[in-house]
Amino acid sequence: MHNDSFMLQAFVFLLSAVIAVPLAKRVGLGSVMGYLCAGAVIGPFGLGLMGDDVESLMSFAEFGVVLMLFLIGLELDPAVLWRMRISVLGLGGLQVLVTSLLFFAAGLALGFSWQVSLATGSILSLSSTAIVLQTLEEKSLLKTESGQSSFSVLLFQDIAVIPLLAILPLLAMELPELANKTEHIPGWETALKVILVVAAIVLVGRWVSRYLFRIIAETRLRETFTATALMLVVGIALLMNEVGLSPALGTFVAGVVLANSEYRHELESEIEPFKGLLLALFFISVGASIDFDFLLQHPWLISGLLAALIGGKMLVLVILGRLFGLSGKSNSVFTFSLAQGGEFAFVLFTFAENNRVLGTDITAPLTVVVALSMVATPLLMSINERWVQPRLSGNRVQKDNNTADTIDNHEARAIVVGFGRFGQIVGRLLRINGFNITILDHDAVQIDSVRRFGHKVFFGDASRPDLLVSAGIEDAELLVISIDDHNRSMDLVRLVKRHFPHVRILARARGRHQAVELLRAGVDHVERESFHSALRLGREALRSLGFRAYQARRSAELFRHYDELMLQEMVEAPDDEKTRLNLARQNSRDLQDLMQTDMQAEVENQEHNWDRG
Repeated sequence: MHNDSFMLQAFVFLLSAVIAVPLAKRVGLGSVMGYLCAGAVIGPFGLGLMGDDVESLMSFAEFGVVLMLFLIGLELDPAVLWRMRISVLGLGGLQVLVTSLLFFAAGLALGFSWQVSLATGSILSLSSTAIVLQTLEEKSLLKTESGQSSFSVLLFQDIAVIPLLAILPLLAMELPELANKTEHIPGWETALKVILVVAAIVLVGRWVSRYLFRIIAETRLRETFTATALMLVVGIALLMNEVGLSPALGTFVAGVVLANSEYRHELESEIEPFKGLLLALFFISVGASIDFDFLLQHPWLISGLLAALIGGKMLVLVILGRLFGLSGKSNSVFTFSLAQGGEFAFVLFTFAENNRVLGTDITAPLTVVVALSMVATPLLMSINERWVQPRLSGNRVQKDNNTADTIDNHEARAIVVGFGRFGQIVGRLLRINGFNITILDHDAVQIDSVRRFGHKVFFGDASRPDLLVSAGIEDAELLVISIDDHNRSMDLVRLVKRHFPHVRILARARGRHQAVELLRAGVDHVERESFHSALRLGREALRSLGFRAYQARRSAELFRHYDELMLQEMVEAPDDEKTRLNLARQNSRDLQDLMQTDMQAEVENQEHNWDRG
């Protein structure tokens, strides 16, 4: 890179990230968008603070993707892959196949050869593993139905790069602009090279690495193990580069091979910090690689191609999501999260160009389009979160709000909304004590699951007044809200307070802030999800540190009592951020003073108390 000082370059990168990421997070766009915007601003097509050689920077930054795929591979032992075979092969395979065919047909319709159409269609079918996984993880969606479906598709796409690298050279054509390039290698030879290199990685990873790590582990020097782990990844990346293949693919295969190794967790912990830093550099580099000059020269072409890429992928994804039974909300997250090009596109476009498959007239605009689609991903996720999700039901496609179950229990004294882990405890406790209750849930999968255990649960959205009436709310005494969606809980509270004010409402809250909002909305009693379990754990912690059982229990009870009093103070206080912060700080100080005073009064009597648990 053309720079006067490496330290200055590093400072520019860090400063841009420190400024851009908090701003992006503050407006709800996530850290990825912050990195992308930072790269666009400091890049050669922005302020030019990072030099002109973006390609060299991108090559270095792609090592973050290499490390990420190595870590993904470590999590995927053959047993996990086998359990995910339907979603990976079915959903992931169909996504790549159908999307490739769609863009292939579009290329033919625009007059391109079948080779160019097939190559571009296959490359554009891939999505960005780095951006999607980072975004889903930040939004705590990775373990959800939509997150696991997205991960399955991304996993298949990463694996699909192997055959793509083998197939692309077979599509080689004599392109005039490539006529003066070095003599290209026959396609069959490249394909054989791919197979041999992957086989070598598997063999070395399976038998040689175990003995190597055992020797290093015996030294008991952590820095040596870290160096060895990085050496393994860098060595595989260099090998793949040497034969003209994707380094990320090789490290992914190596990660899968080492998934059953006894050193797997140690490898993960040593490489994870490097991955995070280099991924940030990768996102900044993607933002910097957007050629704004080309964009300004061909705005309509780029806009049209970008709309076609995102729109085409979203069409395929939403259809596949419905076919595979994703719920409305899960399907929208699945669709909006994967509607972009992937980081492998940069590698594959270069690979296809070097192998005389695509010319620069094709790769130049498509590279800009892919980069812009990656930049657009956090915006798409934000649009989905703010405008699409509120209009969708969380039910699976087999049922919707218009097909709610017929409720035959009109004499219930209580209605429980939500029958997950939280609601099941409440509902079971009421039923075993002889109370007639009606249980509503909007998740068809959850209902099918609990019905197998003999629980009577009705399907339907409790935010519908007619459904509440059929559930017997006009004669009910109590409504228990145990769903984990705070916005839906608030909507339900307002509905019931407006139409059925006689009903006492008990609600579940995620934390203190949500509890205050629910109480202000008129809920009679709020239970914070983890408050009491945390208190019990804290009590055990006090005992472990030397408190007697009575003393620890007394301290926990005092904390609970004063905390609930102060929670009520926050409910009655003005609803502005400055007041909340000042009150929280004052309450924290008061709580400590009150507890110390109260506990001091107990010191003189502690020797007279039995040490009961």
